[in-house]
This record gives sequence, structure tokens and C-alpha cells, in this order.
Amino acid sequence: MKYIKINPADNVAVALTDLRSGEVVEGIALQTDIPRGHKITLRDFAAGDNVIKYGFPIGHVTRDAAAGTCIDHSCIKTNLEGLLEYKYEPLDTVVSSKGKAIVGKSTRTFKGFRRADGQAGIRNQIWVIPTVGCVAGICEEIARRFRDEISPRASLCRNDIIEVVAFPHNYGCSQLGDDHENTRRILADMVHHPNAGGVLVVSLGCENNQLDSFKELVGPVDPARVRFFKTQDVEDEIEYGLQQLREIYETVSRDVREDIPVSELRVGLKCGGSDGLSGITANPLLGVFSDWIVEQGGTTVLTEVPEMFGAETILMNRCQDEATFDRTVALINDFKEYFIKQGMPVYENPSPGNKAGGISTLEEKSLGCTQKCGKSIVRGVLKYGERLSVKGLNLLSAPGNDLVASTALAASGCQIVLFTTGRGTPFGSFVPTMKISTNTPLFEKKGNWIDFNAGVLAEDESMEAVAERFIDAVLAAASGAPVKSEINGYREIAIFKSGVTL
Repeated sequence: MKYIKINPADNVAVALTDLRSGEVVEGIALQTDIPRGHKITLRDFAAGDNVIKYGFPIGHVTRDAAAGTCIDHSCIKTNLEGLLEYKYEPLDTVVSSKGKAIVGKSTRTFKGFRRADGQAGIRNQIWVIPTVGCVAGICEEIARRFRDEISPRASLCRNDIIEVVAFPHNYGCSQLGDDHENTRRILADMVHHPNAGGVLVVSLGCENNQLDSFKELVGPVDPARVRFFKTQDVEDEIEYGLQQLREIYETVSRDVREDIPVSELRVGLKCGGSDGLSGITANPLLGVFSDWIVEQGGTTVLTEVPEMFGAETILMNRCQDEATFDRTVALINDFKEYFIKQGMPVYENPSPGNKAGGISTLEEKSLGCTQKCGKSIVRGVLKYGERLSVKGLNLLSAPGNDLVASTALAASGCQIVLFTTGRGTPFGSFVPTMKISTNTPLFEKKGNWIDFNAGVLAEDESMEAVAERFIDAVLAAASGAPVKSEINGYREIAIFKSGVTL
């Protein structure tokens, strides 16, 4: 298969491989070469005509375009503008995708760590978390020295080798209002994350994020697993931190994996470096997986609010009730207001890499992006930094930035982030960040970054077969198999900032 017309209503097709002038698409001889992922006109367009893809308008052409030619960001303009009024109209309205969902209950399990608070972790790591950027270097040094200390005896552990990871960041002081609270919430969420068997929180002592008030925000913890200290209060902060980690390690090293139902998986859905195949291969694959996990009683979380613009009504009309609809409207409009308040264009998207891959407008990007959450009912809507409380499909407030959004997904309680990409990206968040390529050439070129190839869906392999393999791969990762970002040692956090720095 060399091209696809995604929806019968579409007036463009998408090249699944590089096409040459003269090749025939839907009975039309191509007048130009068409790069993989780019759109092919299936009729003559006059300036101002809407371009239909996924069954929805994705913008309008700014000049005439003959049938059989390539149209891209240079001649397509968004139809979106400003704030909108929304009405709750619950309908069975979904974007068409290749293949059908795998439905039905399953008895599948993964090997995880049962925590005292009932959560299930898929890793058993020890995290060193600074309350403020001033002690980030100290945290990294404590973690490095403790890794060196335990490496000779790590193989004696009954489970996976326990990893000790520091998570430096720039914040925790000189912040006001929402920025200050966002930093505190994200760090507190990390303390409670089930992938951490133990946590050492390191404070300077004079920062805005004062340790005593931060401990109040965190709430009750198991002192055998979670410790706090101020570096200004001890003579040798490195040795003091090492002693805390030694004691935490004695508890964590006794943890064992056990069979846990897939209903306890909480999975973040994210895309970045998207291309014209994202909404045809990898994102629909995540949609099938999301529907499957939800069917099992599990949880998935969709974020990147600016990449819902243009497809938001599809999500709104899948809300379980009007109260959830109202929260979704607030999710969308609050983010639009954020752009407007900053004097920035609401629809300044897609990125240069997206455009090079065949995405022309935000509507097009959003219609592909939102396919990651499948066709399930929206059960919950989370503010930034808020932790999951409702099972099923949730929406989360966070920007499109890859690391900020992935950090927010993990902070909400997701044990793993599934990340689709058509251009390639190596990063990892503070939970396993599994990369899924939209096309086979990327998978073959960047095998050190990519964990799973969804590009085979553009090569006539069935969605059902690929989804079954993908479920196996995700459950293997949940049971301890490292993903590429972990193998490479790429683990970072990024906290959303919108206001003044003192």
C-alpha cells in the first residue's frame, strides 16, 4: 500500500511512502513528487476551499491547487481562531482509524511491586529529589556515590538491580503564585509515586519551598522509605545523605515483584516529533491499546492541551456527563486564555519538524494526536499536578512540550509513558518512556531510541496483530524489561513555568 485515504469524506490522501510524479492515486496521475507523510490532492482546489482529512476540515488552501499535487503548510491555513462557545452533544463521534479495537476482558497480569498504600509500581528505584535547584548538584553527587557503593552487591538483590536516580531541576525558589505551587505539587507527587521504592528529599534550608511546609503537603509517609533533610543543618551533607540512602536501601532491597492485574496499570499517552503518519499508524495503535486497558478496568491519560485544539469537541462529546464536559471546556479555554494573556497566537503550531513530516495545521495535528486515546468515554479531567483518582480515560492539563507533558503524566501517577514519534527523540521522563515509531525507516535508523515499530501498519500488517504484539511489549516493560531511554540512562524532569522569576 503506497497511500491511504483515511476517511471516505476526505478530499486528500496521504503518501505512505515516497511517491513519484506519474504514479496513480485514486485514479489521478500525480503531477509532482509526494514525500512520505504528505497530502495528495484528490480534486482541484480553489483558494479558500477546505482541506478534509480524518473526515474533518483541517484548514483551507490559500491558493489554487490542481488534483494530483502535494499541498503542505506553505499553502494551507488554519480555520481556528480565538475562544469558542461549546455545547454538550454526546454523540458517537470518533475519528476514523485503521483497524478495530481489541475488546473483551482479559486475565493478563504484570509483575509489579505492591505498595503499602495499595498502588502498584513497575520499578523499584530510589529517587533523590531536591526541593530547590540550589542543591541539585548535591543530589546528583549523593546518588552517584551511592550507586558506586552498592554496585558490588547489587547482583545479590532478589529482584531487578535497584537504581538510584537524582532528578535535578531549576526551581523551588524565586517563584510566585502558581509557579511556586506547581513546583511543590510535582515534587510531592514524585514522593508518592509507586515506581519509587524509596525517596530521599534534599533541602537547602532557606528556599521558598521550605522543607517543613513541603512535608505538610506531602503528608504521611513510611519513614523507612522516605527521608528528608536540610543540607544547611548538617556538617557533611554528602555523608549524611549517603547514610540515609543506606537505611532506605535496606528496606527497598527486600521488595519482590508479584502478579498484579492489568487493571492497575496507569498509562500516559504522549506524542512528539510527529509526522504525517502519526495519525495513521502509531497514534491509532495507542488508541487501540488505550481502549483495551480501559476495558480491563485500567487507566490512560491524554494530555498536550494545545494539541487538542481543533479536535476538542470530539473529546467533549465523549465525556461521561455534563459535569465532566464542563471541566473539559475549562481545560481547553483556560489554556487558550494562557496564550492570549501572554500575547501569543493560540494556534502557532505545528513545529518545523512536524511540517517537514507532512503536518500543516493545528487541526491536522490535533485530529491525529487525539487518536491516542481511542474511543473510550472520558471519565476524569485533571488539573496540572493533580493525581489520578478516577479509573478509565482521563484528560490532563499540560502543554505540548515533550518533557514538561511527560513529567506531568508521570506525576499524575502513570507508571509508564507511551510516546509516539515520527521524527525521533531520545529523552526519558522519571518513569519508563517507551518510544513507538510511526514509520519503519525511523525504527531502522534509530533503533537505539525506538522500542516498537508501528510503521508496519503502513505496510499492510493488521492492527489486530500489531496491537497484540504491542500489548505484550508494554506488559513486558511493566514487568521490568527496560525501555531504550532507561538503557541509555536518559531520565529527566521538567516543571511547567508561566510567571515571574524573582
